[in-house]
Amino acid sequence: MKLYNTLSNDAQEFAPADGKTVKMYVCGVTPYSSTHVGHALSYVAFDTLRRYLEFLGYDVKHVQNFTDVDDKIIQRAQEQGISPDDLA
Repeated sequence: MKLYNTLSNDAQEFAPADGKTVKMYVCGVTPYSSTHVGHALSYVAFDTLRRYLEFLGYDVKHVQNFTDVDDKIIQRAQEQGISPDDLA
């Protein structure tokens, strides 16, 4: 399997750094506006990759965040007169 490496700007053969363990950290959504299909894309794409790697026999540690504090969230909350926690 080849994955695109943004540092080298080319596709490279996948090789985990730690034997059969693959660690994935994926940025999740920043909910400052209405939910849209683009939010689902990140979850579906990386869940599919995780499942494929597990199918190949890798032990996958997959973490995906949910941004609940961000400048966009703070600004939108101020515009709506609510707390950032209530908005997120």
